[in-house]
Amino acid sequence: MNNRELIEKITKKKEFSQLPQKDVEFVFEKFDKRKIGDEEKVRLTRDLLRKIFSAFTSKKILSLKDKNPEWILRKHLSTRERLPFYSNVYKRILKNFKCRINIFDLGAGVNGFSYEFFKKNGYDVNYVGIEAIGQLVDLMNFYFKKSKFNASAVHLSLFELSKVKKIIQKQKKPRIVFLFKTLDSLEMIERNYSKRLISEILPFVDLIVVSFATKSMIRRESFKVKRHWLVNFIKDNFEILDDFEIGGERYIVFKKKKNL
Repeated sequence: MNNRELIEKITKKKEFSQLPQKDVEFVFEKFDKRKIGDEEKVRLTRDLLRKIFSAFTSKKILSLKDKNPEWILRKHLSTRERLPFYSNVYKRILKNFKCRINIFDLGAGVNGFSYEFFKKNGYDVNYVGIEAIGQLVDLMNFYFKKSKFNASAVHLSLFELSKVKKIIQKQKKPRIVFLFKTLDSLEMIERNYSKRLISEILPFVDLIVVSFATKSMIRRESFKVKRHWLVNFIKDNFEILDDFEIGGERYIVFKKKKNL
């Protein structure tokens, strides 16, 4: 089988059927040069795709639409642990913004279902979630339309950087980018891509907020990995406005340095 046929075979499985082709191709390339059979390439690619995209997602979410937001947030591992702290997190990040805010949630997962927490805390938010798993995009858009929120979700790979930048630039300032627990997944596909992504979008936005887990989601044990590469990169190149930990998740809020 040629590579196109192998990629088609990989995406025939329902859980991968709505992933951007670019992401699938990038992951497949990691195994394509190995001296292994086609079936092994398919298996290894699916395993890594599952680790990157499906690890946090309950299969129940992919097929259900008419559930309340809290149910969805609890079913997705990444948002489940954030659920009790959403109000505190958003108030701390957005404390200096009194006007309409354009928020771009890159690698959103189901984080769009937290939109009510913006409203509850008095923030006027236009929300755009960018997500690679098509089923989650459909789920969020169904919720946004039903609730008549000023929000939308876009099915797009974060490796399509020019398209991501165009989406951001279409909206007025202030523009804020969320990268909640997203960078580790990007690094699995392409090393140091996170640095490129941050560097290229920051000139167009007022703030970027990155987060990463500090405790394992199941056992709630602290991680030995501290992600010094990311923290040092941000410290060396940008102005950090806030750095806090809540609910087993560390958030770093930063912007361009004034002299840049």
